[in-house]
Amino acid sequence: MTYSIIAKCSETGQYGVGIQSHFYAAGNACWANAGVGAVVTQAMALIDHGPLGLKLMAEGKSASEALSERLALDPDSEVRQVAMLDSKGRVAVHTGSVTIPAAGHVMGEGFSCQANLMWNDTVPQEMADAFENSKGDLADRLLTALFAGQGAGGDIRGMQSGRILVVDSKIKDKEWEGILVDVNVDDHSEPLKEIERLLKVNSIYSDFTKNGYELELDKSQANEYPEIAFWTGVNLANKGDLENGKQLTGIALKNHSGWRELLIRCSENNFFGITEELVQQLLNTEQ
Repeated sequence: MTYSIIAKCSETGQYGVGIQSHFYAAGNACWANAGVGAVVTQAMALIDHGPLGLKLMAEGKSASEALSERLALDPDSEVRQVAMLDSKGRVAVHTGSVTIPAAGHVMGEGFSCQANLMWNDTVPQEMADAFENSKGDLADRLLTALFAGQGAGGDIRGMQSGRILVVDSKIKDKEWEGILVDVNVDDHSEPLKEIERLLKVNSIYSDFTKNGYELELDKSQANEYPEIAFWTGVNLANKGDLENGKQLTGIALKNHSGWRELLIRCSENNFFGITEELVQQLLNTEQ
């Protein structure tokens, strides 16, 4: 009772999954490992197909081989819908013969769109067309496909939850380090719009951490993200730009009293280069 897309980006080699459903925490049906591939298991979902399908592909099985092996072990496979994407961008999809209509899937070069319990059977094709004609980051393109699926009618029951998961192109020693984007909405009246908002938040925080906890902000952004304003201000002040440092930390200090207390506590052990002298300089900006 869901629609979803799995895809490999032809430019970056990243793998991703996007999903939306009128069911709580549909994101639990998404699986992806850096350098391995992605799986989505839906309809009367058997979650086993996610992690165990990825395990088979990590061992060298193609998406088709992994899917066939998993379905052979599933006595109720005809009520399932499962899609797999391997490291070479090959896709394999199964839509069981007794999944609730309308149900079906559309495969393309390095991606697949699948849906069941749809208002109509145009949902997968609309998603596929939207994905193929989209540009930008993989996460944004996956979301574009999900919006197209909803525009075509989506889940017959409406909307409740969704997820965008994107992983790196290369296997990591620590599996969790391969996760590039993981935006999950478990229960919301407009999950796709909420995912869209969170992707923007994710992007700005990602840029912030990659840039050493410092980011150039305009006034509107500084007020919207006091956490980023605070640490950017501290870093600027430590580098000698006290004026701009005061302005940015001042936004956080006015936003919540806890920021003042944090400055004081950090200065006690010189955390993040925050000294008692710096605290006094920054606190002088409070109105």
